[in-house]
Amino acid sequence: MYVPLLAYRGAPAPLPVTAHRPAQLVGNTPVLRIDEPFAPPGRGFYAKLEGTNPGGIKDRPGLHMIREARRRGELATGAPVVESSSGTLGLGLALAGLTYGHPLTVVTDPAMEPSMVRLLTALGAHVEQVSVPHPEGGWQRARRDRVGELLALSPGAYCPDQYHNPDSRAAYRPLAAELFAQLGRVDVLVAAVGTGGHSAGVAAGLRKWFPGLRLIGVDAVGSTIFGQPAGPRLMRGLGSSIHPSNVDYDAFAEVHWVAPAEAVWACRRLARRYHVSGGWSVGAVALVAGWAACTLSSGTRIAAIFPDGPHHYLDTIYNDAWCQEHGLFGQEPPPEPDEIAEPDACVVTSWTRCSQVRDPLGRETAKADVR
Repeated sequence: MYVPLLAYRGAPAPLPVTAHRPAQLVGNTPVLRIDEPFAPPGRGFYAKLEGTNPGGIKDRPGLHMIREARRRGELATGAPVVESSSGTLGLGLALAGLTYGHPLTVVTDPAMEPSMVRLLTALGAHVEQVSVPHPEGGWQRARRDRVGELLALSPGAYCPDQYHNPDSRAAYRPLAAELFAQLGRVDVLVAAVGTGGHSAGVAAGLRKWFPGLRLIGVDAVGSTIFGQPAGPRLMRGLGSSIHPSNVDYDAFAEVHWVAPAEAVWACRRLARRYHVSGGWSVGAVALVAGWAACTLSSGTRIAAIFPDGPHHYLDTIYNDAWCQEHGLFGQEPPPEPDEIAEPDACVVTSWTRCSQVRDPLGRETAKADVR
């Protein structure tokens, strides 16, 4: 946790506040200016480095959802917590479990990186993997079904349900306030979309100061969130094979789908150039934010959310043999995306943009100010 100090000539750099418990390390994450190779000098964007949280961006909703459930009496003292996660929320809930005294079971699938399984176990979580994807809802539906079975076997257990819990959106209000304090003005926000929580929550928070904020969503090829058909997804952390109600469809000006090879290219360029990188979401967001910086008028202030760091992807994105096995090398992204007029106009297989955004299920938009 950092306390902002007024800068003056000759002053030492602000020092971190001494934390008395791990949860105090969450928030007040730094911002880094990014330009080449994603945009020319003077036309870059500002990356919010959420990977500097102990576990990543989902430390914020992990702590907030558990705290609010306890406050409302939905989660009793010492009761178990059970949730589906591809990784990062599991870390946030492990921190919340430690902070508030709740045992945690994380239900995941075989695609979770082995290092993440080991880390969650070391942090005290029980990790359970489903073995067969749901025929329609894929791994996410299979994981959620298993969560339901575990809840039935353990009366009093609580599932935060990150896909539909409005507390997940509310958890990102402080992140919006941090961006306001750090940048002074934000014209465009670029955010990955998976459960929908941070794109909805941060955009709603920023629009209190900047009503004209433009929100650009970044999804994965093969994801159903914005109306594409479900397909195999190598990328984790963004995209979905279900339709989370936390996605605020009306908030988006446009959506971009990014393919795995394009995200790998971006992740590795970030690492080499800036000593800062992350997982699939980070690579995809950097690619799109760079395009926005090149395309929008000079002086547009663009903030991009980098949800995590690279350390949980050393067996995948940063493993040459794994990337070669999956055909992810030698495919440098084009300078700009393909464009489609409607989200379901065709099946996209590479970086593609659409300026028409709607809920494919026709639901009313979830409001990010709830709770």
